Amino acid sequence: MRHAIVTVLGLLCAFGLGAARADTVDAATHEHAVRIAVGTCGSCHGATGVSEQPKYPRLAGQNANYLVAQLKAFRGQTRGDADAIGYMWGMSASLEDDTIDALAQYYSAQKAGAGRPGDTALIATGRDIYEKGVEAVGVPACAACHGPDAHGIGDFPRLAGQHAQYVLKQLASFQSNMRNVAVMHGVAQGLKLEEMRAVAAYLEAQH
Repeated sequence: MRHAIVTVLGLLCAFGLGAARADTVDAATHEHAVRIAVGTCGSCHGATGVSEQPKYPRLAGQNANYLVAQLKAFRGQTRGDADAIGYMWGMSASLEDDTIDALAQYYSAQKAGAGRPGDTALIATGRDIYEKGVEAVGVPACAACHGPDAHGIGDFPRLAGQHAQYVLKQLASFQSNMRNVAVMHGVAQGLKLEEMRAVAAYLEAQH
């Protein structure tokens, strides 16, 4: 239990200190960002950020500050998972800070997509891990940072309704350190593949 509490505190410090802020933007910048979101980003993420393709994350209702941090990581080529390198490094290269802020605000204001039902036994296992963690190997409850409803707390991202395929892929990226976030590497290292699948299934079913 003590190890789990320390891990949670580590998560809070690491993400809290590194968060970028989504500032207020003017009307012209907002309109420019909407054109980008609908005309460019929409081909993968959906016009309002509700992607129906499980490979691409849903952005609607996501925490604005988290989106800013991720877009800047893509632009700075510091987020190294496969899709970041293959798609998002290039897509974000020309984005100015004010456009990034406006995109983040646009997506955060959209209505999140509905959850998708799945295997009830797998979802129940995932819920248990999400709410309680896996104390035996020091994995903290996901709810400690992402909230009891998985809508995120503070600058921590919303996970509710996210595609299971995408969640599983990100957990694998954390586990392999391809996506180099030390605290999440530590969390993912303690999870077995079937446990990661269960958490992903649980999150996809939420709304």
